Amino acid sequence: MKKILFIGLSLLSFFAQAELPATVLDALKKADIPPQSVAVYVQAVENNSPILSHNADKSMNPASVMKLVTTSAALDMLTPSYRWKTEIYKDGNVKNGVLNGNLIIKGYGDPSFKAQEFWRMLMSLQQAGINEIKGDLIIDKSYFAKNVGNRKTFDDETWRAYNAEPSAFLVNGRNTSFKFVTSEAGVNISQEFELPELQIINHMKITQENCGEWRSRFGYTVKSLENMAVVTFSGTFSPDCGERYLELSVFDDEKYAFYSFRKLWRELGGKFNGKLRLQESPIGAVKVLEQVSDPLGYVIRDINKWSNNLMARQLLLTIGAEKNGAPATETNGVAAINTWLLGRGLNFNELVVENGSGLSRIERISAEHLGRLLVSTYNSPVMPELMASLPILSQDGTVKKRLIDSQSSGRAHLKTGSLDGVSAIAGYEIDANNHRHVMVMLVNHANAAASKDAQDALIEWVHQQP
Repeated sequence: MKKILFIGLSLLSFFAQAELPATVLDALKKADIPPQSVAVYVQAVENNSPILSHNADKSMNPASVMKLVTTSAALDMLTPSYRWKTEIYKDGNVKNGVLNGNLIIKGYGDPSFKAQEFWRMLMSLQQAGINEIKGDLIIDKSYFAKNVGNRKTFDDETWRAYNAEPSAFLVNGRNTSFKFVTSEAGVNISQEFELPELQIINHMKITQENCGEWRSRFGYTVKSLENMAVVTFSGTFSPDCGERYLELSVFDDEKYAFYSFRKLWRELGGKFNGKLRLQESPIGAVKVLEQVSDPLGYVIRDINKWSNNLMARQLLLTIGAEKNGAPATETNGVAAINTWLLGRGLNFNELVVENGSGLSRIERISAEHLGRLLVSTYNSPVMPELMASLPILSQDGTVKKRLIDSQSSGRAHLKTGSLDGVSAIAGYEIDANNHRHVMVMLVNHANAAASKDAQDALIEWVHQQP
């Protein structure tokens, strides 16, 4: 009799865990998404078992929520204080401020090396006594394997910034940000960091429609020439939009770096008329200076709050190089993460990591395993850095406009992810009684984009837990 009662209670517990909250089910029904296409896992961080588990062992595409795996692993393996370096060498003598030889820049995969960091490094170079370069600029990208950055784009949006490939020396993510704004003269388009090698042809016209789906109202073409690129915009833009931005990668990594170097060097008063060369640092080259990035604990905020795919890919390669040696490969990065997980007692047999960003059709993880990883990270020394990197519900990042008037506002740190047919959300939330929970929701279905209300319903349900 006791055995039957025990089995009965166990079954009741199972069905209670498997049953999605009514509000979530209603939202899924309105979105025409069947529950079997959804995986959910919710667990209080101080407990050993979930309070809600639905399809939680199912292998799912997590989209950008995969960045939680990459950044959690990086924080623990590399430490939050890890910094990337970028080195400058010379292979000639300097006399009266003139380098009679080549300048070499060797990159180590810094994902956060922006134009201002480049400017600061070149200013330091001039302060070190070099004002004119008689030779060429050599860029050494050997810290990453040669096949890195030579793959097909994720989709047919070839020029979109998210399709940019990794590089050991990456400036501004080789990203050109085009700013759109209206004036009495019409639609103005400008580059945020202007390169003279990029020409804009503007055929845009003003429309008095509401901003709405502003991006769908115009198109662009990119024409790549030997020493420049021409981007032509055609369509309409509304004053109601205010300022809007479109990020494109119209140059490869080495050309973008070379053009940026030439612009900044000349703006600092330096002289240079050489060419670009790609090769390893020559034997006998002398190191002039080294510049380091911000700490990893700070850098990952850009990765998670704004879901930067290229930075996440750079991070996976960095893990591979640091743990399994240079030149960095995705394979070595994945191997390092798998070893790290096993070392923490986390055996994720279904886990598939392709590039660490979630911009992939083959990456996979289950809701339960992602939830367990988040619990494990919460109970680790790197918890503060990971949580600080996540978007705060209703306040910033990719969840800034969600549940603004809800009691959940400001009480959750959540990473989102989306691809065609995939929508996901995962992170940490404090309920009304100040207990923190891990929550994961993965949706793999043709209507996944319509699952936002169901995700919000789950957030509200977690907040209301007794």
